[in-house]
Amino acid sequence: MPNKTTPAGRELVDALNEVLDDVSGRRTLPGRSLRVPDDIDVRAIRKKTGMSQKAFSDQFGIDYRLLQDWEQKHRRPAGHARAYLLVIDREPKAVERALA
Repeated sequence: MPNKTTPAGRELVDALNEVLDDVSGRRTLPGRSLRVPDDIDVRAIRKKTGMSQKAFSDQFGIDYRLLQDWEQKHRRPAGHARAYLLVIDREPKAVERALA
């Protein structure tokens, strides 16, 4: 049986595929702002790199005392810092290349 999808039907399927791509993280829909998590486990991110606090702070340009405060939950990273830490968590080599 031949496919009798209408132009409107194809548009609907394409739109649903875009939503699925967005929800799965393959891409962000245009006009949709990126979400920075409200809370982030700084210690877990650093430990994932295998670095000491000093090495991590030196490597990624983060003040050593500030890093300690974040890890000990004395202070909470601001939104831009949480975004930076998220990038370090997911793509540490890309950050290292960018800062080299």
